[in-house]
Amino acid sequence: MAVTAGYVCPAPRAEFYRRIDAANVDLKAFTDRFYRELCAGDLATVLDTRLFLREQTKVWLEVTTLLIPGENDSVRRAGPDDSLDARQPRPECRTLFGFHADFRMRDKPPTSPETLTRARHIAIGNGLRYVYTGNVRDETGGNTNCANCGTRLVGRDCYEITALEPHRRRIICIAAAPVPRCLCRRPGRWGNRRLPLDDEITR
Repeated sequence: MAVTAGYVCPAPRAEFYRRIDAANVDLKAFTDRFYRELCAGDLATVLDTRLFLREQTKVWLEVTTLLIPGENDSVRRAGPDDSLDARQPRPECRTLFGFHADFRMRDKPPTSPETLTRARHIAIGNGLRYVYTGNVRDETGGNTNCANCGTRLVGRDCYEITALEPHRRRIICIAAAPVPRCLCRRPGRWGNRRLPLDDEITR
C-alpha cells in the first residue's frame, strides 16, 4: 500500500502503481491558494494522480484530508475540485482527520468534532460510500456500514474494535431498492494477517 501526497510525474507514476494494490492519497485542501502558500505545491498535480489511480489502474483508492480551522474546513464549499463533492472520481474510502496544533502551525485551534461530523454527512450525502472521521473519538464516524442498507459491519471506538462480523461473507439487504432483497458483496478483505509477496517482486 502506498501512502502518498500525490506529487509524482506521469512516467514513474505508471511504473510505481503497476505493483501497488492500494493507495491512500493525502488531499490536503481544495484550493490552489492552500497548496501554494502552505505546501509549496499545486492542487492540479494531486488531482491528476487521483484521477489516474481511479480511471487507469485497479488500485484501491482511499483519500484523506486533515481539516484545519480557518484554512480548509469550510464544508459549505462544493466545487468540482472539492473532495467532499461526488462529481470528482470517487474514492472507495474517505477519511477526514481532525487537526491539532503541532510543529510549525501552532496558531490554530483543534478541529471541532462537529465540523468533522458535518463534513462526513456532506460527503455521504454527495454519494461517497465509506466516509470516516479520524484523530477524534467518534464511534459513529469510525464504523464501517453496508453502503446499501446501512447495516454495521465493523464497529470501532478509537483503536478498539467493538463489533466484527467476519463470518458473514454476504449481508442480506432488505432496504435496498428497487430489489426488495439483495446481496451485497464485501468490496475487500480485512484482518490482522500477512499475505505472501509475489515472487516477481521479491527477486
